[in-house]
Amino acid sequence: MLKVNEYFSGSVKSISFDTQTQPATIGVMKKGDYEFSTSVKETMVVVSGELAIQHPGESDWQSYSDGQSFEVEGNSAFKVKAARDTAYLCKYWK
Repeated sequence: MLKVNEYFSGSVKSISFDTQTQPATIGVMKKGDYEFSTSVKETMVVVSGELAIQHPGESDWQSYSDGQSFEVEGNSAFKVKAARDTAYLCKYWK
């Protein structure tokens, strides 16, 4: 079953689906600054574009572009700067 999600007044949109092993979303972020919170561990893959991430508890920013991925632990929050409109895949660990 597909579910459409919309955040930050429509600046971030995604479609939820289930892979063979875990739930996931595929989406697009418009250029901008965002803060996301997690309830479970997430792996995010940048499909197209560029994201700068401030991981929980860190002051430095790390950049990720096409094909690169990063993980965020559950029950945390992380900041995101999209340098341009960016497509992503997010997998949620059970």
